[in-house]
Amino acid sequence: MGGLRLLAVALTCSCWWPQGGQGKTLRGSFSSAAARDAQGQSIGHFEFHGDHALLCVRINNIAVAIGKEAKLYLFQAQEWLKLQEGGPGYSCSERLSRAQLTMTMNQTEHNLTVSQTPAPQTWHVFYADKFTCADDTESPQLEEIPFEMVLLNPDAEGNPFDHFSARESGLHEFFFLLVLAYFVTACVCAQSLWQAIRKGGPMHTVLKVLTTALLLQAASALANYIHFSRYSKDGIGVPLMGSLAEVFDIASQIQMLYLLLSLCMGWTIVRMKKSQSRPLQWDSTPASTGIAVFIVITQGCILWFLCQPVLACIAVIFNDYQRDKVITIGVILCQAVSMVILYRLFLSHSLYWEVSSLSSVTLPLTISSGHKSRSHF
Repeated sequence: MGGLRLLAVALTCSCWWPQGGQGKTLRGSFSSAAARDAQGQSIGHFEFHGDHALLCVRINNIAVAIGKEAKLYLFQAQEWLKLQEGGPGYSCSERLSRAQLTMTMNQTEHNLTVSQTPAPQTWHVFYADKFTCADDTESPQLEEIPFEMVLLNPDAEGNPFDHFSARESGLHEFFFLLVLAYFVTACVCAQSLWQAIRKGGPMHTVLKVLTTALLLQAASALANYIHFSRYSKDGIGVPLMGSLAEVFDIASQIQMLYLLLSLCMGWTIVRMKKSQSRPLQWDSTPASTGIAVFIVITQGCILWFLCQPVLACIAVIFNDYQRDKVITIGVILCQAVSMVILYRLFLSHSLYWEVSSLSSVTLPLTISSGHKSRSHF
C-alpha cells in the first residue's frame, strides 16, 4: 500500500498540471527583487489537514534556481503571526530560520509532505534566495523563475488528491445536497404553486416576487455547485460561475428586501381594485402596517437579513477554519426556512381569500339582506 501511495503522489505531480487560473493551483514567478523587498516573497496560503497533505512544485529554469539558491519556506499561521508582531525585532535571516518546513529548488519537480497537526491550520508559503537577506551592495539577479504549484489535502481514502482546504471542505457536498433539495421540491410543489399563481387574487403578485427570489437562490446554489465541481478536479474551478452565484444571491436579496419593505409599508391584501400586474401596492393604514411589521420582524428580518450577523457572532466559538463554513451554510439554511414560512403564510392567505370569495358568491342571503326581508314582511 505504501508503494502504491507513493506512486499515486508521483503521478499526481509529474503527469497532471492544470493550466492557468486561481485558487489552490497557483502559477506565477519567483522573483528575487520581490523577495528582497519583503524579506520573503509571499506565494500563497493553504489550510492543510490529515496525515498526507502535499505541496507539489514544478519549475523549468533549474540553472537559475540553483544559481540563486532558491528555497521555499513554510510557516504555520501561529509562528508567522509571532514574526509579524515581533516586527523589526527579527532580522531577515532570523525570520527565515524560524520556518517549520524548507524546500530547496534544485529539481524540476518537488514534493513536500506537510506533517500532521492536532487541528487543521493555515500554512503560509514564501520564496527566498541568497539575495533576499544579502547586503545592499549585492544586486539581485533580475531573471525570474516561472513555477506551478498544487496544494493538496488527503481525500477520504488518505490519498493527496483533494484540492479543498480545511476551510472549504464539505461545501461541495453541501451545495450538491442543496441543488438536489431544490430539484425535488420543484418536482413536488411546482404544479400546485403554479396553479395558486394562475388563480390570481390578492396573493398573486407577492407569490410571484417570492418565487422569483427562490429561483434566484436556486440558480446561485447551482452556480456554486458547478464551480466547486470543477474546483475539486483542478483546484481552479470556474471563477465566472462563482461570480454569477454572487450576482444571483444579490438579486435574490433585493427581491426579498423589496417584498419585506412592501409589507413594512403596509401592503394590503384586501384591495382588489388595484391592478395585479403592477408592483406591490403600499398602504399606510395603521392596522395593516402594524400587522405587516410584526410579521416581517418575527418571520422575515430575523431569519433572512439578521441571520448573517447573528451567525457571525456564533461562529466566534468555532475554530478559524470552520467559521466561514458555519456562516455560509447557516445563512443558506435560515433563508430556506424563511422561504418555507413565507410561502405557508401567503398560500394560507390565498386559500382564505379563495374560500371567502366563493362563500360570498354561493351563500343565498347575507345577514343584512335577511334582516331586510324579515322587516319587509
